[in-house]
Amino acid sequence: MNINAAPLDVAGFRTVHEAGIGTYQVFQETYHRATYARYHPARTFKGDYDFRLDSPHRAFAAGCDDFGIGALFGLADWRFDVLGLVAHARHLQERHGVGPHTLSFPRLQPASGVDLAGAPFVSDADFKRLVAILRLSVPYAGMILTAREPAALRREILGFGVSQIDAGSRIELGGYTEAGDAQVMDREQFALSDLRPLDEVLRELLEDDHVPSFCTACYRMGRTGEHFMEYAIPGFIERFCTPNALVTLTEYLQDYASPPTREAGRRLVERELAAFPEGAAKESLRRRLQATRDGEHDLYE
Repeated sequence: MNINAAPLDVAGFRTVHEAGIGTYQVFQETYHRATYARYHPARTFKGDYDFRLDSPHRAFAAGCDDFGIGALFGLADWRFDVLGLVAHARHLQERHGVGPHTLSFPRLQPASGVDLAGAPFVSDADFKRLVAILRLSVPYAGMILTAREPAALRREILGFGVSQIDAGSRIELGGYTEAGDAQVMDREQFALSDLRPLDEVLRELLEDDHVPSFCTACYRMGRTGEHFMEYAIPGFIERFCTPNALVTLTEYLQDYASPPTREAGRRLVERELAAFPEGAAKESLRRRLQATRDGEHDLYE
């Protein structure tokens, strides 16, 4: 389980590390110090810019070697925060030999009781530009695109190297226990734009020839921190990612997918399997796919 939580001290990070978390995510919100002070209360942990900025260092000291960083675009000039994110990623890699596993780049969205007048709005064109810059600057990191963004824009930006998205998300209190797709603005943190259910989003990914993956093998096999960097930077991680993606996708298709999504997924898995290089790895993949179709679960390498 990955967690996105407020900054902790070393003892707090040690507690969550010993509980077996995956990635710890903490967003700086904005790297512009004066803007940060304007939006956060003074004399609190949240208002302490340096305490927040140093969170990954404390996490690493406590044994957490897998962390994600991000910025909330729309608080300060987006160019400054892009530079801040890239500089932060490079600093972490230089200091620990481990850069961020993920980069997040949400845009400020309307929320109940919030006046956004005067906030530096980030246009769609600039948003696409900043995503491209981040992908080129930190090529090994996972890129997280959230349901804050409209469906059509998400579909386009997936082609920029985005690797992780959410679907079927609800962020209002009680949202996952209530029927219907209507948002309840006075009970949610901010407005979401893409409210489509997971099955619909997954089918679109399949139709666009993306390979959806539900894999968590790296955490469970110890491929985190320096080990993850050794695989990710030269691209060797693909030898694990592609087979695990196909097997976890097949498990989802068997257990949860609607008939149209199941058929689209079946076609994609067959195409990917046919294109997979011949050899022992392909035979192993073929066996795990068949075992998954026969009802086995949680097969990974």
